Amino acid sequence: MAYLDAYETYLRQIEEDIANIDTLRKHLVFGYTSNLDVIFKWDIEKFNRILDEFLPEKPTGDTEDIINSMEDFARITSGYLIKGMGGSIEVSDIAVCEYLENAFDLEYGLGGNGAQGAAALGALGIPVVVQLTDRSPEVCQKLEHGDIRLVDEQGQLVSVKGHAQKEPPLYHMILQFTKGDKLKIRGKEYDIPVSNRLILFCDSVHKSVPVPDYFLRYLEEHPCDISAYLVAGFDAVVDKQIMQERLDTLCPHYERLKKANPDFVLYFEGADYMNLDVKELLYRSISRYVDILGMNEEELDTQLRRFGKVLDKESLPSVLDGLRAMLHRFPVCGIVLHTKDYAMYFGSRLPGIDIEKGLTIGNLMSATRARLGSYGSLKMCSDSLKMDLSQAGLRFFEELSQMQLDEYVCLVPSRYLEKPKYTIGLGDTFVAGVHTSFLK
Repeated sequence: MAYLDAYETYLRQIEEDIANIDTLRKHLVFGYTSNLDVIFKWDIEKFNRILDEFLPEKPTGDTEDIINSMEDFARITSGYLIKGMGGSIEVSDIAVCEYLENAFDLEYGLGGNGAQGAAALGALGIPVVVQLTDRSPEVCQKLEHGDIRLVDEQGQLVSVKGHAQKEPPLYHMILQFTKGDKLKIRGKEYDIPVSNRLILFCDSVHKSVPVPDYFLRYLEEHPCDISAYLVAGFDAVVDKQIMQERLDTLCPHYERLKKANPDFVLYFEGADYMNLDVKELLYRSISRYVDILGMNEEELDTQLRRFGKVLDKESLPSVLDGLRAMLHRFPVCGIVLHTKDYAMYFGSRLPGIDIEKGLTIGNLMSATRARLGSYGSLKMCSDSLKMDLSQAGLRFFEELSQMQLDEYVCLVPSRYLEKPKYTIGLGDTFVAGVHTSFLK
């Protein structure tokens, strides 16, 4: 069966949702992080000059690596770029950041899972309650469009506008690179296989992800006002003890909310570049409460390798077997898998929720950001309907339609862009779009 393109139909539904936004009775809640991204304008010649000066050895990049010097920067980042891998890397020496600031042209953007998702929905006019780790004026200014609210220290729900704190931003440096550019390393050339991005972080706040009591208390005092709650932002935590301390607070919080309001959707978005020991602790603990587990295909691959399975991303049966194994290990209602070619929900049906709508709008919002480099308005998203559907996604859809499966599976081919203008925040923007299916 061929895919019936429903993008325009669902976009019209979103327009109706926004027109009737004042009738919404419940909140979308996004946690837990925010920061100011320092975005390097990608220049392959400048990057190759850094490699010439600082790379005396073979490129290597690993999720446990820390950048302590420019030599480390050259070795680790080139290892990622050769594979087209994205990731998050700690920088221990501020001199590295200062060198890079002088080496590249810069622009500034919003960072953090919850903050970027809130900004994406705010651009459409959809209200969100967001928890911010960085409430600097620079960050809050980027969240002043639309109806984006936070819980203040007095436990009141207030607009982000006018509630910034007098504190410096938390900086994360973003290196986004382009498919097809040629790395020149020790006399050899390597084509970058996939456009992607690396996050270099120097701050200590996100190593612990503080979540204030007044935010948790407000939600527990108003549990029936929540339609969906996004949990994300733990990718910089590297200490298991710190993660356990955070879980000791958050897991009872989720349990109390679910007891008071079983109908809201608790959505956890993972990250493939997390510390592996922290990741295992987090997933095992939080999956007892979560309804939907979200991930990209790199995260699925990383998880499967931990228990001896290998993912073939080009094989639909391999992907489905991998998701089935994940559900067995972490028994949530379902998994949302997002890739450059398609988005998929795998698991049990969610009563009263049109997950195809969420996957479709998530794909469309993400494609718009990739195309323009900004969070898309309705008009911008409408213009993205002109983009072609992914051929790989269409092939997977047709193959899926011939299968008989015990699980409920919904697959939506993406609007595909071979060389995106922007790779930052595409996953967070997609997840925000999925949450449009939870509006109530």
